[in-house]
Amino acid sequence: MVEIKRKSAMDSSLRRQTQFQVGDRVETCNHCIGTVVRVDQDEIGVFVVAQLDIIPGEFAYDPWDLEKI
Repeated sequence: MVEIKRKSAMDSSLRRQTQFQVGDRVETCNHCIGTVVRVDQDEIGVFVVAQLDIIPGEFAYDPWDLEKI
């Protein structure tokens, strides 16, 4: 029996989740620009709360839906 190692995929996913910090400028998957307000975690996983420049309010995103700019 061959053991499948998925450590590198998990490591890259963890790095992606923790790469955001409060104050970071980000672009969403639909090309809106905003600022990270907080990074939080619930029972499902890590999420990033961002305040967008064009829409008032705060919105929660999965880390893989945002890109640092």
